[in-house]
Amino acid sequence: MTLLHTVLALVLSWTGLYSVLYIFSIGLITVVALWTARLLLRHAWYTHKLSCFSKPQTRSWLLGHLGKMQSTEEGLQRVDDLVQTYKHSCCWFIGPFYHLVRLFHPDYVKPLLMAAASITVKDELIYHHLQPWLGNSVLISNGEVWSRKRRLLTPAFHFDILKSYIAVFNSSAKTMHDKWCRLVAEGKTNLEMFDHVSLMTLDSLLKCAFSYDSNCQESSSEYVSAIVELSDLIIERREKNILHHWDWIYWKTQQGKQFKQALNTVHRFTRDVVEKRHTLLNQQRETETQSEIAPTAQKRKDFVDILLLTKDEDGQGLTDEEMQAEANTFMFAGHDTTASAICWTLYNLARHEHYQEKCRQEVMDLMEGRDGQEIEWEDLSNLPFTTMCIKESLRLHSPVQAVTRSYTQDMVLPGNRTVPAGTICLVSIYGTHHNPTVWTNPHEYDPQRFDPSNKKSQTSHAFIPFSSGPRNCIGQKFAMAELRVVVALTLLRFRLTPGVNPELGSSRVRRLPQLVLRAEGGLWLQLEPLNTPT
Repeated sequence: MTLLHTVLALVLSWTGLYSVLYIFSIGLITVVALWTARLLLRHAWYTHKLSCFSKPQTRSWLLGHLGKMQSTEEGLQRVDDLVQTYKHSCCWFIGPFYHLVRLFHPDYVKPLLMAAASITVKDELIYHHLQPWLGNSVLISNGEVWSRKRRLLTPAFHFDILKSYIAVFNSSAKTMHDKWCRLVAEGKTNLEMFDHVSLMTLDSLLKCAFSYDSNCQESSSEYVSAIVELSDLIIERREKNILHHWDWIYWKTQQGKQFKQALNTVHRFTRDVVEKRHTLLNQQRETETQSEIAPTAQKRKDFVDILLLTKDEDGQGLTDEEMQAEANTFMFAGHDTTASAICWTLYNLARHEHYQEKCRQEVMDLMEGRDGQEIEWEDLSNLPFTTMCIKESLRLHSPVQAVTRSYTQDMVLPGNRTVPAGTICLVSIYGTHHNPTVWTNPHEYDPQRFDPSNKKSQTSHAFIPFSSGPRNCIGQKFAMAELRVVVALTLLRFRLTPGVNPELGSSRVRRLPQLVLRAEGGLWLQLEPLNTPT
């Protein structure tokens, strides 16, 4: 009898377990079926709504252009083909998941970039992956949150603040040039630019943002290594595997765990700096309140100082968490983009000796009669031809290849075309800068395009290296100032010629569009020190 009871109990328990599993399976299948049906209906709706835009050939109705957007030299050539074929815009589907309109003509780009910030949204395709690192900063936030932060951050990029950074740019550039001289003395004249220039821009940013002398150009830094690692992991996540776009999958992978580890290093550093500076500021206020003696001359204010002092119309400042997010964004957005711009400018001048010599003569004329070799704030406006060369390099080799936006309402474009609300608009900076209907011989390096006498003939929004409109790059004046200082000093101290890429065994360059535009195997230049008079 006991055995029979045991058998019956086992049967009932297994039956109950089977029932639970059966119900769970039915529920799971139903959820997946509903999600798939919704996904396919949404895909069909966008396919219909975007039929007013030309559509390049797809793999299939379901897969769309999945895998056809490549971050390689061939990928950029594919953009050239799209621009040549479609002139101004086309639609683009990444499977049934993402529905894009790609735009590469000023007439189509302008209405989107100039749209009110209140209806502009930073989409999830690119910016979602940055949020763990940068938080809800001015780069990622939307609506009134963005508007308030933009107002609070604007004083940090005022001309009076930028003036004080010129000495930092001079100092960091000199450190890099001294290192180059040592390497040349050792017989190493063929150097990879990105390695050196990226460390130089990080060095200057750390001084401008935190008053922190990392010495990263001469020795390794845990914080700098973590920033480089985060940038690499974001590129890998965005491009290698579409399944990694979903957080619940990505954080379980080895790359996700590496990302969190590097993220902890970066956030710990920024948090410590902000907290220490907050404490110091409070102590200074108490000392000044208690003392009747006038306060002594203050040191140069860095980015964190300004964030701590700034207040909105209600007298409210940024929280510590918000300050950390903005400081992280300043470091992320500032070092790689400026480094890319400097490297490609030096590369273009190395390839065009007559332009290089003309820039060098302009700098030498400017420095004539001075005791030292430092560029001053007032000098920046007296480098017109060098600035033309920098702008042409920003057109031909723009550090950022595209920006994406979506909108809370339908957007009307020329030709009676409408972009439905919620659609991702990929504004191709590269495509616009290389559009043959906008620029004559767009693949040639010609600084005369930016001669002030030609400005009237330049189409509005034909040149957008820093984006445009209310959500343009807040740090563009900072970047242009550093660009002019570093390029001018480099030409004063070195003659540049194209170098040899050891991987390719030639001076041929293959572009590599990642978070910023780089080169496969690096960008190599041959350096010859110049004995310019001091």
